Amino acid sequence: MPHIALGLFAAQLLLMLVSWLLSAAFPASGYHSLLSSEGLRWFLGHFVDSLSTPLLVWLVLLSLAYGVLRHSGLLHYGRSFRERQALLMTLLFLVVIVAVIVLLSAVPHAVLLSATGRLFPSPFSQSLVPVVAFSVTLLSAFYGMVSGNLETLPRVYDALLDGIRRAAPLLLFYILLTQIYESLCYVFQ
Repeated sequence: MPHIALGLFAAQLLLMLVSWLLSAAFPASGYHSLLSSEGLRWFLGHFVDSLSTPLLVWLVLLSLAYGVLRHSGLLHYGRSFRERQALLMTLLFLVVIVAVIVLLSAVPHAVLLSATGRLFPSPFSQSLVPVVAFSVTLLSAFYGMVSGNLETLPRVYDALLDGIRRAAPLLLFYILLTQIYESLCYVFQ
């Protein structure tokens, strides 16, 4: 993984050099150099904007959900009475969550439908990943606390952080890949 990350960083540097060479060799072509004053202003000025996408938010939310799901014990369901009770209660909680989502999105004139009454695109479709991540987080924490696998609030907090720790390499690759993609768009626009 470190070699892939280094390769992506080197690709970004190579793209900067190639963009400079292309803009110098073919000035009328419309290529933009990342090493020119305009290119450096664009690169530094749009760095945060380039990274601020729904994909980043989804990655963070899903990593939080994964951490709690992993530590809750829900993936490794046992057969003890407490775990069976926790699973039953969690399933009932899931039914309530699904019912609320259906009421907010599937009935006529629902709040999460678009202005034209469609599901796609709509506030429902835009919030699908965050709602799923939040639901998984909530259900996993609930199961973990009822089953005794996540007995205290600090254990739930640690589970959330574990998800972020496990997703940290993905965050690095997200940054590197997003910058390369945005830089390519700038150079060849």
